[in-house]
Amino acid sequence: MKTKQDLGLEKIGITDSQELFYNSSYDELFKHEIEPSLQGYERGFVTESGAVTVDTGEFTGRSPKDKYIVDDSVDSQHVWWADGKASGSDNKKITVETWKHLKEISVNQLNGKKLYVIDGFCGANRDTRMSVRLVTEVAWMAHFFKNMFIRPTEDELSDFKPDWTILNACKVRCKDFAKYGLNSEVFVAFNIKERVTVIGGTWYGGEIKKGIFSIMNYFLPLKGIGAFHCSANMGKDGDTALFFGLSGTGKTTLSTDPHRRLIGDDEHGWDNEGVFNFEGGCYAKCIGLTAQREPDIFRAIRRDALLENVDFDKDGHVDYSSKAKTENTRVSYPLNHIDNIVKPISKGGHPKRIIYLMADAYGILPPVAKLSKEQAMYHYLSGYTAKVAGTERGVIEPKATFSACFGKAFLTLHPTMYADILGKKMQEHESTAYLVNTGWIGGQYGVGKRISIKDNRLSIDAILEGSLDEGPFDILPVFNLQIPRAVKGMDSSILNPRNTWANKEEYDVLLRRLAQMFIDNFTNFTNTPAGKSLAENVGPKL
Repeated sequence: MKTKQDLGLEKIGITDSQELFYNSSYDELFKHEIEPSLQGYERGFVTESGAVTVDTGEFTGRSPKDKYIVDDSVDSQHVWWADGKASGSDNKKITVETWKHLKEISVNQLNGKKLYVIDGFCGANRDTRMSVRLVTEVAWMAHFFKNMFIRPTEDELSDFKPDWTILNACKVRCKDFAKYGLNSEVFVAFNIKERVTVIGGTWYGGEIKKGIFSIMNYFLPLKGIGAFHCSANMGKDGDTALFFGLSGTGKTTLSTDPHRRLIGDDEHGWDNEGVFNFEGGCYAKCIGLTAQREPDIFRAIRRDALLENVDFDKDGHVDYSSKAKTENTRVSYPLNHIDNIVKPISKGGHPKRIIYLMADAYGILPPVAKLSKEQAMYHYLSGYTAKVAGTERGVIEPKATFSACFGKAFLTLHPTMYADILGKKMQEHESTAYLVNTGWIGGQYGVGKRISIKDNRLSIDAILEGSLDEGPFDILPVFNLQIPRAVKGMDSSILNPRNTWANKEEYDVLLRRLAQMFIDNFTNFTNTPAGKSLAENVGPKL
């Protein structure tokens, strides 16, 4: 058993602990997280599938207004800083003095407690992966980390040295937050120079994984390596596809395909060898989950999986249709819970097909469209979707939004850096991009209906087999998108969205209104020659 001295915890301020559990097995964590003496959000409960379920309290999604990075002139010079605009960055500055305070209260919370230390890798490529360590007093937080990061072998653990450390002190809050210029008592703060994250006041597990994704988004692009908020899978012939989209647009669901092997469901890099997964697990939404609609994900919910905020009864039966706690119900599970995965390393070749998933709450965009190379860059920087309820605090119904690179909240550098790398990769490897609407048709949200997963899958099948490449196409006015006239298995009458509306004049009005939203948003990128060219040549035209 390793001690805090062996692990070097004293260097980060951890000088005392009741007990120290280092890289505990799943069985050991299972026993600890369901211990009857635990109180509140610390205690897990066993469901009928064998998976443990926990509640995360007030925070059932990320808290982007409470994300901070230490402003250090040397180590933070490349950061895309928040400028106070709604369309801008979430990376708010804090001083070194504020950082010291947040770290001090986090360390004080953890000192003298029973601690769990879990090590893992972020990144499947050995040359570019990051060694990450979590220190926490909550067993299920350690379980979450173990699910989501790549688990080292015993040999790798013997000389494991973390490149980054996360101090998860979810029980502590910054009571004097106003004094330090913070948004609230909650904080998720990063120090690039020290290579440390401190988390306080929120029990939401997703802050752990998304925080490290943000850090990978800092280091990799500076080396010319793509870092993307996307899922990826591989066909039987080794062809790789990427799926971009915000939480709730179907990345996990649509990339988990019985006919293709999963590489990963959320975060990937793209280097000179191809695409590689950052993670060792999946973090899937559970709302409305059934064995019939999403069999792979449903079967993955078993012993070692960890559910969050689901509604369950005294017998452990889970009601996946319930939104009693949140619409953002979640499950984390190790990749090996999916049978059809890429083994032994989660990586693939250079992708030929790139799919943008957009949940269009206005019902304006077509179920599927082919994009030119320039349109691909325009829509990647735009990152349009309808943010689905519950993925962020305070969002209770779908809301149209723009999130640069389909992941603005996780971008540590300026969006144009990620777009530049994606564009160069697509050009070099002759990749083609497509738009798939996982939102509404026949009317806007509240009037129309959501496009079925079946039709979304048919669109994606046609993209991946190449049958949409040559057309014939109709053109969506204003946006100038190429709409296929036929997709195998789909009702062709729904392919042109205007045809599905009873009130065609209302559709035309909303079409122009949505286009204006795109135009207004893209002014964030027209201060460069490349951005101005995209807006003028492939942006919507009123």
